[in-house]
Amino acid sequence: MRTGRYLRLLMISLLAAGLSALLPGQQGPAAPRDLSVVVGKALVIDSPVEVERVSVSDPTIVEAVGISPLEIVLNGKSPGQTTVIVWQKGGNRLLFDVNVSVRADRRVDSLRREIAKELPEQSVTVNVDGDTVYLRGTVSSLLASDRATAIASSIGKDVRLVNLLNVTVPESEPQILLKVRFANIDRTATKDIGFNFFSTGAGNTIGRTTTGQYTAPGLTGVLGNGGGFTITDALNVFLFRPDLDLGATIKALEARKMIEMLAEPNVLASNGKEASFLAGGEYPYPIAQGGLGFTTITIQFREFGVRLNFTPYLTSRGTIRLKVAPEVSALDFANGLTYQGFNIPALSSRKVSTEIELADRQSFAIAGLLDNRTTELLSKVPGLGDIPWLGRLFKSQSMAKNKSELMILVTPEIVRPIPSGQPTPELAFDGKFIKGGATVAPRTPPTEVTGPTQSSEKKTLPVETLKEEMRIEKETDKNTGSGSQGTTSSSAIKGMNR
Repeated sequence: MRTGRYLRLLMISLLAAGLSALLPGQQGPAAPRDLSVVVGKALVIDSPVEVERVSVSDPTIVEAVGISPLEIVLNGKSPGQTTVIVWQKGGNRLLFDVNVSVRADRRVDSLRREIAKELPEQSVTVNVDGDTVYLRGTVSSLLASDRATAIASSIGKDVRLVNLLNVTVPESEPQILLKVRFANIDRTATKDIGFNFFSTGAGNTIGRTTTGQYTAPGLTGVLGNGGGFTITDALNVFLFRPDLDLGATIKALEARKMIEMLAEPNVLASNGKEASFLAGGEYPYPIAQGGLGFTTITIQFREFGVRLNFTPYLTSRGTIRLKVAPEVSALDFANGLTYQGFNIPALSSRKVSTEIELADRQSFAIAGLLDNRTTELLSKVPGLGDIPWLGRLFKSQSMAKNKSELMILVTPEIVRPIPSGQPTPELAFDGKFIKGGATVAPRTPPTEVTGPTQSSEKKTLPVETLKEEMRIEKETDKNTGSGSQGTTSSSAIKGMNR
């Protein structure tokens, strides 16, 4: 009986405390209650007393809607925390701390399965804290990091994604050696035949016959006073009979000429970087510039010789794509010009610019030329040159045949640096140089003397650090004129394959 008495007293005291909270004029502060709601969901607050007014500190997070005098609905709009105050009839206040979150836990499992499926060999973990998704772990390339970020972004727009992945330090770019062979053969054959006759008094006549193609002897003197002649062109055959005062000059020449040229420049470049090579020189040529009634001559220089410009790209197919522009040029004084006392030579050049794709050590003949030219010149004395058989003595004939062959062959090859201690390429010299003096060029001492470098190699880097290094490298290449857009590194390809 004593226990029942105690229970009745406890219930009466609790009821009295509840009634005192609802009595008018009670303004004492009450501890706020914690409520939780998910974005897109709703929560109902029941009040035993009629509600007069409701206030929400941040309406963008929670929306309060009165359904009846005793019911209030809280709708979660966006992630965050806010305060809801309810004024009841009689002056009492109710305080609520509302936490609105994103219920992403149900989608995390499917997110982890997709990442494990698309990136099976990458170490990527997904953690969710409220409305924030964290990606942690190590991936092999930036492409793998971007793919993991794209998959995690599919969880929803109302989730904030934080990428904390580390990227394995990529390998150095492949080095590509381009071997180019210029082969040029130029054959020339000429044939000249002609006759010139002259008389210094034969038959009491001084005269000469010529086709004009080859210079005939010049006659001097007067008939009967011992005429003479002069020769300005020393030809092959010269005949003269003093007793007959009759002579002849005959030109019969055959000439053959062959020029062979072979140039094999080898140029090394990194993947996506431009390289150039020039074996030749520069020659000055004047440029006339006018202004204010005066003409001034300025000198500029132009390059000539064996030139090679190329940019290699390593594709995801494992092939090498080349933008190559080889050129062979030489000074041509025969076709030059003279301007105000300046002898300006012309340039005979052969060049090609193309873009090709080959596998390692494959070859392409990117240019070929076969040029055949025949030039024939025939001169004769009218009438005499038409006499059968005898007319050949009054004809002159010149024939020139030119045949040139050109081929440009390119072969790319992926190479690596020569290992330490291995022999390096050397040139063979036929003769010995002067004795004495240094035999080794001055240089900075090797690491065996100075000690190893202090910087340690990092195995992994944060994604932001690697992207910043790549951005600085691209800006440096842009400022120095090296093109690197559109490249695909070997490490990126390996990351995709993984």
